[in-house]
Amino acid sequence: MNEDMITIPLERNPSISVNMIPGHYATSNSHRTHYLAVNHLKSSALLAREVARELALPYVSSTFVDTIVCMDETEVIGAYLAEELLKPGLSVKNRGRDINVVTPILNINKKLTFQTDTMKLINDREIILLLSTITGGSTLAAALEALTYYHGNIVGISALLNAYPDQQEHKINSLFVGENLPHYELYRPAACPLCKAGKKIDAIIVRDGYMEANY
Repeated sequence: MNEDMITIPLERNPSISVNMIPGHYATSNSHRTHYLAVNHLKSSALLAREVARELALPYVSSTFVDTIVCMDETEVIGAYLAEELLKPGLSVKNRGRDINVVTPILNINKKLTFQTDTMKLINDREIILLLSTITGGSTLAAALEALTYYHGNIVGISALLNAYPDQQEHKINSLFVGENLPHYELYRPAACPLCKAGKKIDAIIVRDGYMEANY
């Protein structure tokens, strides 16, 4: 599958790119025509810093931020994002302050929650929610539910990639959106045309990548 990979650079900063690998992919609630690979942006310090610089632009001069909540293994980007928002400058809203970077955990009921010593960084705090890719929207919904429950004040939502921005009720600051992703489609499993055409599933998408199917 990797030999057919398409690399799509960010127009304003070509060092940042998303890789699209075509195939027949499945998650627990959807089937997809491509795997959207952004892990290189989360694991490379140099790329994560570039991503953070781009994601910081909507907030630097306008938004007070107390806490960045990181989903989908975006902690490295989150730390650099905090650094960008704290840089010295007359127009920098958060100069002279501090920003915390935290990650929620799953409780025994598989609901997102926060450890006791980090809840004080959520309650009544100004929060940026940072995600990797938004496709079906389940991770976004779970994060918003948890932050609302713990009385966090969400001042911004950022993502590396938002495949269907028109389907989101919240404004999301994204580097890539659906129109940047040629021929990417997501289907309900029962309505998947690839299944109806008899095409076997190539891989199962998991948290940090995919596992090739053996059937």
